[in-house]
Amino acid sequence: MAGLAEKHCVPCRGGVPPLAGAELDALARQVPEWKVVDGHHIVRAFKFPDFRQALAFVNSVGELAEEQGHHPDILLAWGKAEITTWTHAINGLTESDFILAAKIDALYTHALQSRQNLSR
Repeated sequence: MAGLAEKHCVPCRGGVPPLAGAELDALARQVPEWKVVDGHHIVRAFKFPDFRQALAFVNSVGELAEEQGHHPDILLAWGKAEITTWTHAINGLTESDFILAAKIDALYTHALQSRQNLSR
């Protein structure tokens, strides 16, 4: 089975129930840094040493969101970016939210590795 980060977000047209129960729990375990809030959305805060790096990260998240056709809410502050996502068409969570979360995690890991390489 492919990992979530290797999958692609699938547009939701509605008419399907939001994830719940064991199915929701199984996907949530695959992105453990993300918090499921009221079974409705997932959220994660990302830390950076300054505003410039946080901005670069949210710009890369924006590019990813456009590519995937799945758009999270993004809060940018000095040294911090907070991402919240859910599927608006059903007002709840779908697998695409967790796919996007895994892809965002991969972007953050890449950003951390790049920062470490620059500090050497």
